[in-house]
Amino acid sequence: MPPELSPVAGFNTLRRIESSRIFQGAVIAIIILSALTIGAKTYDLPPLVEQSLTVMDNAITVFFLIEILFRFAACPTKRRFLLDGWNLFDTIVVIGSLIPLDNSEAVLLGRLLRVFRVLRLVSVLPELRFLINSLLKAIPRMGYIALLMFIIFYIYAAMGALFFADVDKELWGDVAIAMLTLFRVATFEDWTDVMYATMEQYPLSWLYYLTFIFLTAFVFLNMMIGAILEVMSEEQNAKQAQKAHDERDEIARQLQSVQAQLQELTRTISERR
Repeated sequence: MPPELSPVAGFNTLRRIESSRIFQGAVIAIIILSALTIGAKTYDLPPLVEQSLTVMDNAITVFFLIEILFRFAACPTKRRFLLDGWNLFDTIVVIGSLIPLDNSEAVLLGRLLRVFRVLRLVSVLPELRFLINSLLKAIPRMGYIALLMFIIFYIYAAMGALFFADVDKELWGDVAIAMLTLFRVATFEDWTDVMYATMEQYPLSWLYYLTFIFLTAFVFLNMMIGAILEVMSEEQNAKQAQKAHDERDEIARQLQSVQAQLQELTRTISERR
């Protein structure tokens, strides 16, 4: 079979087209156009414009369907394509976008999945995929930090409910309300008004607020950022190591190919002699 007709050559051609900048740029442009179309539908528009947007939305849906089928055909291992989380997400969003919006029972789901098409920009751009993957892998570490933060919130809320309930029951009436108040303090939403109100009866209560803000807004926030940056660094190192490994494998394959060609050339010369 000629090389240009072989399945391997066909897969390579499809993969080159899929990884080309023109193809990726077209997909990104259509995703942005889809986002603009979704945003435009939230305004009161003339009937003609709404019809045009509907036609454009249908055309975008067809494009995404063709694009996902093309990517599926370009993948040499179909099982790996379906097991990839981003590919599975894209497939669900594209298939869900085929839900007709005139069906009253599925109109909400169809519109929701059309909104999620904007998230496909994350799966298309490797840099955004890297950030999301790093954030997801950092969640377990961030969970322990969040648990420690909750403990600090609870301790300070209990203290606030005990000491400041007689100052303002709407802010310090019980532990739950006190935690909401402390969240307001941690986000710096008019927290000085809360502090000055308690300082009228407890002049040293500023220590309570400053220590709480120092722990939550500075210590725990920096710990969260540090956990994410650490995971990003590990992911970057793993990515570089995988890239170096792939390059070595590619060089080894090229050397084997050259050796095979040399052996074939030597055999041909020997036969001619």
